[in-house]
Amino acid sequence: MPSMEFKGKTYEVDEDGYLLNLDEWNEEVAGYIAEQEEVEMTEAHWEVVNFLREYYAEYKIAPMIKILVKALGQKLGPEKGNTKYLYELYPAGPAKQACKIAGLPKPTGCV
Repeated sequence: MPSMEFKGKTYEVDEDGYLLNLDEWNEEVAGYIAEQEEVEMTEAHWEVVNFLREYYAEYKIAPMIKILVKALGQKLGPEKGNTKYLYELYPAGPAKQACKIAGLPKPTGCV
């Protein structure tokens, strides 16, 4: 089983590096994953990560990009609920990369 080491602790991850135990997530772990993903976390990045965690808590699913854009737009406004903005924050794929940093499973529909 794949794993990730951080601060002397081993975290089980899937073959793509997504945490398997969502309860092991915290902001420090997120920062480490972001570093591995070459994403420098800003307030805007955390806003998306926190939104995703709230979304997952409510719906028990990580949203694919189309749903993420729509839901973010409804909550944070059209300037943040668009693909251009999200790809600037998460160039490797907003839903996929942001969910990984948020400690969530890989969104359905992500290759």
